Amino acid sequence: MRMKTKTLYSVAAAGLTACLAVSAPANADELTLCWAAWDPANALVELSKDFEQQSGHTMKFEFVPWPNFADRMLNELNSGGQLCDLMIGDSQWIGGSAESGHYVKLNDFFEKEGITMDDFIPATVTGYSEWPKGTPNYWALPAFGDVVGWTYRKDWFDKPEVQAEFKEKYGRDLAAPETLAELKEIAEFFQGREIDGRKVYGAAIYTERGSEGITMGVTNVLYNYGFQYENPDKPYELDGFVNSEGAVKGLEFYKELYDCCTPPGSSDWYMSENIDAYKSGQVALQMNFAFIWPGVEADPNVGGGKSGYFANPKGPDGHFAQLGGQGISVVSYSDKQDAALEYIKWFAQPEVQQKWWQSGGYSALKAVVEDPGFASSQPYAQTFLDSMAIVKDFWAEPAYASLLLAMQDRVHDYVVAGNGTAQEALDGLAEDWAEIFEDEGKY
Repeated sequence: MRMKTKTLYSVAAAGLTACLAVSAPANADELTLCWAAWDPANALVELSKDFEQQSGHTMKFEFVPWPNFADRMLNELNSGGQLCDLMIGDSQWIGGSAESGHYVKLNDFFEKEGITMDDFIPATVTGYSEWPKGTPNYWALPAFGDVVGWTYRKDWFDKPEVQAEFKEKYGRDLAAPETLAELKEIAEFFQGREIDGRKVYGAAIYTERGSEGITMGVTNVLYNYGFQYENPDKPYELDGFVNSEGAVKGLEFYKELYDCCTPPGSSDWYMSENIDAYKSGQVALQMNFAFIWPGVEADPNVGGGKSGYFANPKGPDGHFAQLGGQGISVVSYSDKQDAALEYIKWFAQPEVQQKWWQSGGYSALKAVVEDPGFASSQPYAQTFLDSMAIVKDFWAEPAYASLLLAMQDRVHDYVVAGNGTAQEALDGLAEDWAEIFEDEGKY
């Protein structure tokens, strides 16, 4: 990774050298860290070798592919299993894991070690660490900042003949869109076009039904059309907020984008399918979480300046993007909690967080992302900053899985299957959620 400021490198190097000089404890443990199986996890394995050398503990890793991650790890937690000492769990798990006693509350530990949540991006503290939301009760350290953003074929955009045709048709230069309307125009422009002798398509968007995919996609539009999860002045009051006039228009927009501008056969796509479509040259635009950007830059087909990055565009009633990412927690069923807390303390250090960013992780530490050289350290760094400034997240309630499945079914049934109207889909969703919250005793 290329950082402009040499000072931060020297500080990081000095800090890591000092860490390695610490003698190993007499009683070393073997810790197992559980997370999803993806590129950032591989980077964490390499990073954790420094912890092993410093502490004398050894690290094992249990990584599960994303489609099976929630089922596998939530079953582990719910059964009180001792496989995992450390868990990098999804942001939506915080409520249930806190209330069910799966995670160790970290407030006393943070206070003892001088770790303050004021040092992290506020949205990641709220999203990954707090329960109840908006209270200083912490169950995780922000571990991996992530957000839905967009990748585009800059090399296609820059072709003079493409630029000329687009400007003649739309009266503006072809560039990264600032609004959702502009994004749709670009996707329509590329749909079915021939580029370098090959037929291409407009956009790869999230449509997957089985886990969380279409929800993590459609919210990037719904938020910007005025959708709200509840009445901000009355918790769990849903009608008129989930199914507002603006939210209905937003859902209609997402269906229009799917119908007009996606590749054939993309009715059940999520992260990996979008990556494959983009890297293979099928689409001009790709919706995906920011974690993919290092891999895009390194790819021989689309990297090295061929791709550009932009934050989720604004809509007529807002500018938000769906938060991703995770916090790292100590599992309450572990019999190695002291060693696990050592890992948390080590991982929170600025020099370790800097190396995390350099190795392909996404640090949420202000000292890293607010460094003067950060924005120019990678082609996507500024887009990451812009995106993290507009994040909004799905429910983190203990019943989040039921809430999520209801939205997956309602939205997919309308957007992809073409059943009913957007109003009917969101009315049904409001009813589904109200029933879930009634069962949870919220009314």
